[in-house]
Amino acid sequence: MRVLCAFPEAMPSSNSRPPACLAPGALYLALLLHLSLSSQAGDRRPLPVDRAPGLKEKTLILLDVSTKNPVRTVNENFLSLQLDPSIIHDGWLDFLSSKRLVTLARGLSPAFLRFGGKRTDFLQFQNLRNPAKSRGGPGPDYYLKNYEDDIVRSDVALDKQKGCKIAQHPDVMLELQREKAAQMHLVLLKEQFSNTYSNLILTEPNNYRTMHGRAVNGSQLGKDYIQLKSLLQPIRIYSRASLYGPNIGRPRKNVIALLDGFMKVAGSTVDAVTWQHCYIDGRVVKVMDFLKTRLLDTLSDQIRKIQKVVNTYTPGKKIWLEGVVTTSAGGTNNLSDSYAAGFLWLNTLGMLANQGIDVVIRHSFFDHGYNHLVDQNFNPLPDYWLSLLYKRLIGPKVLAVHVAGLQRKPRPGRVIRDKLRIYAHCTNHHNHNYVRGSITLFIINLHRSRKKIKLAGTLRDKLVHQYLLQPYGQEGLKSKSVQLNGQPLVMVDDGTLPELKPRPLRAGRTLVIPPVTMGFYVVKNVNALACRYR
Repeated sequence: MRVLCAFPEAMPSSNSRPPACLAPGALYLALLLHLSLSSQAGDRRPLPVDRAPGLKEKTLILLDVSTKNPVRTVNENFLSLQLDPSIIHDGWLDFLSSKRLVTLARGLSPAFLRFGGKRTDFLQFQNLRNPAKSRGGPGPDYYLKNYEDDIVRSDVALDKQKGCKIAQHPDVMLELQREKAAQMHLVLLKEQFSNTYSNLILTEPNNYRTMHGRAVNGSQLGKDYIQLKSLLQPIRIYSRASLYGPNIGRPRKNVIALLDGFMKVAGSTVDAVTWQHCYIDGRVVKVMDFLKTRLLDTLSDQIRKIQKVVNTYTPGKKIWLEGVVTTSAGGTNNLSDSYAAGFLWLNTLGMLANQGIDVVIRHSFFDHGYNHLVDQNFNPLPDYWLSLLYKRLIGPKVLAVHVAGLQRKPRPGRVIRDKLRIYAHCTNHHNHNYVRGSITLFIINLHRSRKKIKLAGTLRDKLVHQYLLQPYGQEGLKSKSVQLNGQPLVMVDDGTLPELKPRPLRAGRTLVIPPVTMGFYVVKNVNALACRYR
């Protein structure tokens, strides 16, 4: 089941400086641009660069972007969110109407909101106004309301004109919330380690055999989807409803076989093909794991496997990553919710868009282990601030990045995995601080040294706004707080989001990327043809 809610958008304001001149020395270096490679927009290859004998190797990198045509265009709701049904089972539903939580959710609009997870498979619906009366009294699933009673209504009423009504909770409700958080955490731990749940748990079809001694093949699952579609079409409110699936797990051999059978039977029935991805086992993860390029690249291989099957039967069919987490088993405290996990998340966003995945749904927005964007005290975590910056600055059009510089020579049998990752999009056209035609870069530097990037070609002599995100506090990479351009990011006392103020950089200035950091860089007034029109 999915509940989709669109929230209104809001954009901050900022000032800009007039451009200056690019250093003349860049003219020579610009000649290297013909030895370009696509950074994540395609296969990246080391560039052969001729050097005079005895010339000391430099760290300067030349960067240009193709501005004529986008290489991909993703969904306007590309970055979307998920809520786990555990919020109902564990009694958290009332808190979804918190003014603070709604403000945080609205900051990530527009987005799809997926209501799903493990507990979806045993979430029961009663087509009765008061299910308690039919049982002679309230039972353990009394609050599992049927769809006619609006399962996610609670204190949030959706209205076409007024949007979301917000309930004001007294302090005692926040105290109850914190108490319930502690109780819920114990329940989750017990269920995870005992592998027993309060009701029958069914995960993805390809795991049925492991968990329940039976299997569902792809062909049968495809027939079930066709039957579901035929049942929905006669119902007025569902006649135009979209259908997504099969929501498989990691595309290993048996999973690919399931997807193949499903697509052969029901490929044309679903509006988008879906799968889920988890990077690391949450029980053994270490902070340095989040910096491993080999781990960051595992997603790319999975994308290609999924696309190969989908394009065999329905070329061009949209693909959604409908559930992504950095670590399994509910995540790991002080790791999955730390600044370090942001490298995986930001790289995921860049890689998915570049390889043509239409939507990615982050599991979970709130209240699910330690992979969430907002903690159980309604405090935004590092991945939330990353997501907020992404929403404010990044548009759906993906641009090809070309880099020229001094690269390491490949050794036989060894793959060079890039520790400097650069992605480019048209700047979000809803952001009125930037005129159409501007370009936003987001850069991940996993090196232990700073990197210098010179903008060349179409980006040369342009004013740049920097949004550099770094950990805040003594915990370093394990910090749950972040700073933007040196200023800590926290919600304002009145419960609103802070203004995301950029740091203007002088036109022609070399970008200096600090070690083990990530940031966004808006190149203003490029007048990129690909970005001038929606």
